[in-house]
Amino acid sequence: MDGSLIDSTRGYHESSTLEAVIQARNAAQSAGGRAAANPGDPQAMRELGGAEAGLSGALSRLMVVAEAYPDLKANQNMMQLTEELTSTENKVAFARQAYNDSVMTYNTKRELFPTNLIAGLFQFAAAELFQVDSAAERQAPKVSFT
Repeated sequence: MDGSLIDSTRGYHESSTLEAVIQARNAAQSAGGRAAANPGDPQAMRELGGAEAGLSGALSRLMVVAEAYPDLKANQNMMQLTEELTSTENKVAFARQAYNDSVMTYNTKRELFPTNLIAGLFQFAAAELFQVDSAAERQAPKVSFT
């Protein structure tokens, strides 16, 4: 997310809400990096899920604050920020699906002959799917200001 977009909308929001969004975004990016570096680590995947849930919650609070400012909805910077948030959520959903597709392919191949011989010899462990346990966490935050 472009920091300049957040900075340009800062005057409309409670600073604590924006800071929460920024911190949650940074935590999600950091957890994403750890999960990408070690996709077979269940703990890294759980941390990524928790970080993304935190980001969704922070974005939801941002939307509630934005609703309290009628002139904010028409602000060009806020409309651009909304578009960026929507785009980011779409990218995250695509990345989750691509990751899970890769995990399924990997797990299938490590079980089939002859690759199962090599997988057993080198002790390749099964990778874990990225799953979100809570139904509330699965729902993307609404980013509509209209």
